[in-house]
Amino acid sequence: MKIRVTFEEMKSVFAGILSKTGFSRARADRCAEIFALNSLEGVYSHGVNRFPRFVSNIKDGYIFPQAVPSLVKSTGSVEQWNGNLGPGPLNAVFATERAMEIASENGIGLVALGNTNHWMRGGTYGWQTAAKGFIFIGWTNTEANMPAWGAKDFRIGNNPLVLAVPYKNEAVVLDFAMSQYSYGKMELFDLEGKRLPYPGGFNKNGEITDNPGEILATRRALPVGYWKGSGLSILLDIIAAVLSGGLSTVEISAKKAEYALSQEFIAISLEKLSNFQTIQETIDRIIRDLKDSVPDEKSKEIRYPGENTVKVREENKRNGIPVNQDIWERILIL
Repeated sequence: MKIRVTFEEMKSVFAGILSKTGFSRARADRCAEIFALNSLEGVYSHGVNRFPRFVSNIKDGYIFPQAVPSLVKSTGSVEQWNGNLGPGPLNAVFATERAMEIASENGIGLVALGNTNHWMRGGTYGWQTAAKGFIFIGWTNTEANMPAWGAKDFRIGNNPLVLAVPYKNEAVVLDFAMSQYSYGKMELFDLEGKRLPYPGGFNKNGEITDNPGEILATRRALPVGYWKGSGLSILLDIIAAVLSGGLSTVEISAKKAEYALSQEFIAISLEKLSNFQTIQETIDRIIRDLKDSVPDEKSKEIRYPGENTVKVREENKRNGIPVNQDIWERILIL
């Protein structure tokens, strides 16, 4: 059963809970805002639905509420930072801001962040960057939760990748895991008793299935693009661990829980480019051509990445954020 909760109420409840788990009021408010915003924009799997697990990880000692990143080394446009196991969303906001600061001076800025925690929705930082006129490229590694192509056991992560570019007053934002569906999305479908729109992994018999419960049981998610997604996952993990000096998926998987991740944040300043004045015209021409596509029999509209986010955000502002009642009651108990 679904209920509707306003953005303001959700943020207030989250902040109140976090302030009782070791966060300063200011940090509790900022972290709560990120969780509520993810929910407002329709990413419930990494917003309201994930919040109880986030609180549990704090209580279990995997997340240090007051920890902030510390600089390890700076070399040109590249900086290495230690996240000190601080809250993933707050560490990610910091790293994104720092990448933009470096890019403002040098055209491009790369912040490699090791020893941090789950950033929740990676798209958050793409939208954050695009709003200030920067292109964003970022990714994180994860614990092993997906088999390499051709394997039965899971040894690679679904390592989400985010690409974002400013567009008009919003942005074009692509945020996707290396698995066909993130585990958070599959948990959401399973919670609602729904099948996946497309096959997302393997069942216990090694058969490809659209049943999210069966995939969650085997933890054999299907790599996006089959062998291509598998290879991309491996390279993202290698580059994240190498640049940050942090842990790789195999090392993270040896821990009791998923923490001490490695992440990359790249910002590119559009203002520094020679064609800055015509960039939006270029993007608009690409989008207009995309919109002229002939839809297939299943589609009513061809959308660019991130377009639906704006629509969902406005709808949830008007009507309230849809929340599973059982999950909301669990949060209120916290």
